[in-house]
Amino acid sequence: MRYSVVIPVYNRPDELDELLGSLSSQSEKDFEVVVVEDGSTLTAEKVCEKYSDKMNLRYFFKENGGPGPARNYGVEKSEGEFVIILDSDCVLPDGYLEAVTKEIDEHDCDAFGGPDAAHESFTDIQKAISYSMTSFFTTGGIRGGKKKLDKFYPRSFNMGIKREVYMKMTGFSNMRFGEDIDFSYRILENGYTCRLFPEAWVWHKRRTDLRKFFKQVFNSGIARINLEKRHPGTMKLVHTLPMLFTVGVISLVLLSVVLAVVPLAGGGHGCVTPQTALLPLVPLMLYALLIFSHSAHKHGNLWIGVLCVAAAYVQLVGYGLGFLKAWWLRCVLGKSEFAAFERNFYD
Repeated sequence: MRYSVVIPVYNRPDELDELLGSLSSQSEKDFEVVVVEDGSTLTAEKVCEKYSDKMNLRYFFKENGGPGPARNYGVEKSEGEFVIILDSDCVLPDGYLEAVTKEIDEHDCDAFGGPDAAHESFTDIQKAISYSMTSFFTTGGIRGGKKKLDKFYPRSFNMGIKREVYMKMTGFSNMRFGEDIDFSYRILENGYTCRLFPEAWVWHKRRTDLRKFFKQVFNSGIARINLEKRHPGTMKLVHTLPMLFTVGVISLVLLSVVLAVVPLAGGGHGCVTPQTALLPLVPLMLYALLIFSHSAHKHGNLWIGVLCVAAAYVQLVGYGLGFLKAWWLRCVLGKSEFAAFERNFYD
């Protein structure tokens, strides 16, 4: 068997149903599916039974421990030459596995990953969050695609690896967040090859509201410092940009507030006018205008453009705040590895 598709799932039977439906329609048929229920209270067992006669599918239930241990559990049960790790909130285009096969047959490698995109059926906020996580103007395109500011590392929502390499690397570590990047670093550090498969993309639903999205990116900011501690020298300039953006936003807002207070403190007299107090906010407005115009044009929808502005600021500032908190606690105070919102594995 060539592929084992391993899917950890937690309280997402409806989304898993969509993913399994897209797997059942793949043109490439030489694969098995291993679903690992990670201690869900709303299980997907009946969903798996629905597809059991349509493909080689096995279902396992284990105590909740997070997606990393669930993936490792699934791989131990797998039999394919290549392991493909997918998040349960992904949906595959019909030619996904065919694209993977074509890439491997043309240029063999030990590990690989693909980009993600938003499907037309996604909600407006899901499209906005997808934009903020993949746009050149927010993340520099480092999460996949053909344009990146940094070397590509597979992410666990769409990641493949030779099963023998996975086992030698002992799979995902016990990190709460950033465990997929940690795994990618270890793969490369041990001399294995890793490639981007640009045509092996998935539709990725990501988070369903900005509150959950903030928790995700805040944890990602913390994970960036934890990763640097585990893998010294891996932090690049691109990883610090959200932190610099966050410091800039806070500084400009505070400056605007100070300038607004000055004429009030002087009884309304002085050279600082209300218009002057707004000047520090101009860069933030221009950035918002850039995001709005680009995303609204891309989606053909002005409201999604507005949501993309909100998602971009949540993504950058949330990540930046998590980064700063971890830098202070770990680099300045010397605290040990930690994570926030630790129950937020799948939400």
